[in-house]
Amino acid sequence: MKESAVSISPLVKYFYLISGFLLVTIGVIGIFLPLLPTTIFLILASICFLKSSPKANEWLRNHKILGVYIDNYQNKSGLTFKSKLINITVLWVSISVSAILLTEELYIRMLLLAIAIGVTIHLVMIKTKKV
Repeated sequence: MKESAVSISPLVKYFYLISGFLLVTIGVIGIFLPLLPTTIFLILASICFLKSSPKANEWLRNHKILGVYIDNYQNKSGLTFKSKLINITVLWVSISVSAILLTEELYIRMLLLAIAIGVTIHLVMIKTKKV
């Protein structure tokens, strides 16, 4: 039996559309701030756009720069070794500077260390793309 499409009210569609653009903005900021992930925010934006505006979703997926983040993740085509190395290096430098200069609390330093280890494991486990 086929499920019928659920109709979404215009107010909810606007909420998803605004949320999508907010998530794109956060994702773009994440390109420049190493501790803020980019891909997950762009994937969430794509989901919001799917629920609100197929046109906005097509814009995001076909965007010259941002679309690559979504495609690489969804297609599981991977990251280049150089990209992994740069990401991991910037991650550890940023985490180290934050842990040493911005806090004296041991629990915050331990949390930052756990985040760095988790993200490093995630990046290492992503398929390495052959160039």
